[in-house]
Order: sequence, then C-alpha cells, then structure tokens
Amino acid sequence: MKVVLFCGGLGTRLKEYSETIPKPMVEIGPRPIVWHLMQYYAYFGHTDFILCLGYRGDYIKNYFLHYQYLANDFTLTRGGRDVALAHNDISDWTITFAETGLHSNLGMRLKAVEHYLADEEIFLANYSDGLCDLDLAAYLDYFQRQNKIASFLAVRPSQSFHQVEFDAGGLVTSIEAIHRGELWINGGFFIFRRAIFDYLRDGEELVEQPFQRLIAARQLVTYRNPGFWACMDTFKEKKMFDDMYERGEMPWMVWSKSAGR
Repeated sequence: MKVVLFCGGLGTRLKEYSETIPKPMVEIGPRPIVWHLMQYYAYFGHTDFILCLGYRGDYIKNYFLHYQYLANDFTLTRGGRDVALAHNDISDWTITFAETGLHSNLGMRLKAVEHYLADEEIFLANYSDGLCDLDLAAYLDYFQRQNKIASFLAVRPSQSFHQVEFDAGGLVTSIEAIHRGELWINGGFFIFRRAIFDYLRDGEELVEQPFQRLIAARQLVTYRNPGFWACMDTFKEKKMFDDMYERGEMPWMVWSKSAGR
C-alpha cells in the first residue's frame, strides 16, 4: 500500500529551523522527523513512499540520495572505487520524489501525484511533521470494515492551552487543560480510496471543501487514538521531541524494542 507524505510546506512557525531546511528534515536525535514517520509505516509493511515536495525539495532529495553513506558505516577499497556498506536500514524502501509546487496546498499536492496512485484502490497519506503510537494494522482493519472513502486520525491536542466554557454573561463555568477535555482534532494519518479524487477539485484544500462533500455523502470516518500523538509545529514542540529522545521515551518508535511504550 503506497504512502503519500506531504513534505512541501514552508513551516513558518518553526522558523528557527525552516529558514534553512524544510520542516520534515528537522531532526529528532540523528534522523529527521520524516525518517521516523517513514520507519513507522515501514514497520507495518508499507515501504512504497511518494514524497510531495515543495519548499527545499532539493534538500530532501539530497538527503535520501546520499543516505546510505551519511547514515551507515561503510568501507572504501581500491582507492575509493569500491564501497561496501555495513548496513542499510532503508534498503527495501521505494521512494518517489514528486515536485508538487512551492505554494501548493495539500489538495493540490495530492492531485499532482494522482497518476502515481493509478493502481491503488486504497492508499495512505499524511502530514510529515507528526508522530504517534497508533496500531496501524488495527486502524486499516477498521477502515476496511467501515467501507467508506476516507478516514483520518482523531487525536487529543498536544498543546498546553486551556479550554474555557462560559455563559452568555461571561461567567466562566469550566476551565481545563485542552488535552484533558473532550476536544478531538484532525491528526492526519489519512486512509483514502481512489474515489477521493472524485471529491477533489482543482485548487482546493484537502480538508476543507472535499471533506465537506464527503461528510454530506456520509463517506468520511475517523479513528480515535487516545495514546501518544504530537506534531513538530513550533520550537517548543521540537524541544519536547528532543527531550523525549534524550530520556529514551519514544512511544512513536514502535519498531524499536527500546522505545518507551
């Protein structure tokens, strides 16, 4: 099953990094966040990726073109003419790098790679800045049993805001941390049937007009993940991921026996 990853955004809210590198390439430990996301999908057997590129797509291409030497031990012999890799942890991945426009929205990027999905009845898609501990196999089983066109992951907000309720006169009736309330948000991790393209018009944002049409047709479902989910949207969240990595608490690393679960 192919995996479409939206990697072309400007990442303006993470400008401390995105002024020089694209947000999907901001690192957690020694690897960029998009690598963590791809490793997650690969763990569940989905190793055919389509990267929708835009801002600094050249940076992403160069990273993966030289990945085997940058991320692995290797031995040079015959004066550098022969290279023997000690290990390559993405050797079974297929990655298509698709230029989808510098200022394109998600719907436009998805439309731009439609031809790469011609043989896919069902495919996966996602933002490239969020990680979770979701059991993807269970989620796919749920989607197939629902027999709908589209699904996304409903998650608790990871931000530190407080949700406030008040009456018409302004009297506060409740206030609580937003992640403890009953608010659920779109966390990505989309599953689509090819029929999604019947609901997508040129220039439209994916989760706006097309999703409204899907709702009207009763063809959009969601799957709740009460476990770990977080996105790297700001410097504060970048630091959160770094701190978790340093402590060895990495619930998104479902492929690693040492991941904190």
